Amino acid sequence: MTTSPARSVWTAVLCWLTVLLEGYDLVALGATIPTLLKTGHLGFTAAGATAVATVSLIGVAVGAAALGPLTDRFGRRIMLIGSVLLFSVFTLVLPLAPNVATFGVFRFVAGLGLGACMPVALTVMSENLPARRRASASTFTMTGYHVGAVLTSLLALAAVENWHVLFYGGGIAGLLVVPIMWWRLPESAAYLEAKQDAEKFGFRDLLGPKFRRISIAVWTGSFMGLLLVYGLNTWLPQLMRTAGYPLSTSITLLLVLNIGAVIGLVLAGTIADRFGIRPIARIWFGAGAVLLALLSLKIGNSFVLNGLVLLTGVFVFSAQVLIYGYVAHAFPARARGTALGMTSAIGRLGSILGPFVTGALVTAGVAYPWGFYFFAVVAALGLGAILLLGSGKREAPSAAPASPAQEGLQH
Repeated sequence: MTTSPARSVWTAVLCWLTVLLEGYDLVALGATIPTLLKTGHLGFTAAGATAVATVSLIGVAVGAAALGPLTDRFGRRIMLIGSVLLFSVFTLVLPLAPNVATFGVFRFVAGLGLGACMPVALTVMSENLPARRRASASTFTMTGYHVGAVLTSLLALAAVENWHVLFYGGGIAGLLVVPIMWWRLPESAAYLEAKQDAEKFGFRDLLGPKFRRISIAVWTGSFMGLLLVYGLNTWLPQLMRTAGYPLSTSITLLLVLNIGAVIGLVLAGTIADRFGIRPIARIWFGAGAVLLALLSLKIGNSFVLNGLVLLTGVFVFSAQVLIYGYVAHAFPARARGTALGMTSAIGRLGSILGPFVTGALVTAGVAYPWGFYFFAVVAALGLGAILLLGSGKREAPSAAPASPAQEGLQH
């Protein structure tokens, strides 16, 4: 079963836009919280804002874990469209919440839809391209995440204290994407082929003899990877301020870090498609550990400092995305949604823990240099997880795409 070039392009664009919505949403809440606290909207306090942010991330984790298996059962197309619709509706009505509790409920439900969006989009993208290009399928799609974050930052600067605009904008954008998806997004050919397979796959099979080692390894790597991404994005400016760098420099370094992330996503996918995902993921996590440890040193030369932070973004932010590419390659089509959903869900737990632990170090007054030591150890643990995958033959980039039934046997 083949897909026409036009359908492939539409699939790539729509999956990219779906991930962009998640990047948009992440910054939207972060940019809104200072205004909510300043104005006391609905009686928001620091504790209430923290609870809403945490509940939102929990919703994303639950959505990824719960809806992933449904993707393997009911199809990629309907679940992706439904997830975007759910997220968009509850994002659009968020400014209408009458109290903090309802605000939190709306964010949780929106998170359920958002949590399913990324793993389903990555599943669709991986099945839209030949198996030899699954690394770049994941990394290219994830560039949408950072583009969404940048767009929200720009909109937040323009909106100033009119925070409602951010959520109205995100909700409307999602609702505009839904009918285009219904019209142009085809069902995955790999899913349709796998649907003919009488053998079913459930969560228990992820921890069965065949996939146990792979599942534990990718879950651990995803946890460590998203802990780094969210921890650094949340606390890097404060860590740099604690180290004695000027405020303007600290904020600029966050931008440099995310520029490095986009560069890293493009490089990681391209290189991994050529040399195999496992060896490149090991290099990326290992290099990330070294670079994070080096950031614990006070660097007086701004060129060297910016270069070091740029390289940190290149390696750290794309290391975790390579894991998604590996999951898409290692699991058969009938299990791919479940496997990617659980990998994303476990990673989301890391995204909650990372900012929390780093914030505790900041509160204790030991964020510098211990924050960077902590991140370096986390990256090293990510490397250890990838090493658990063993040293089998690397994925042959020139090999013909395997059928869904064969893919799970290759590792």
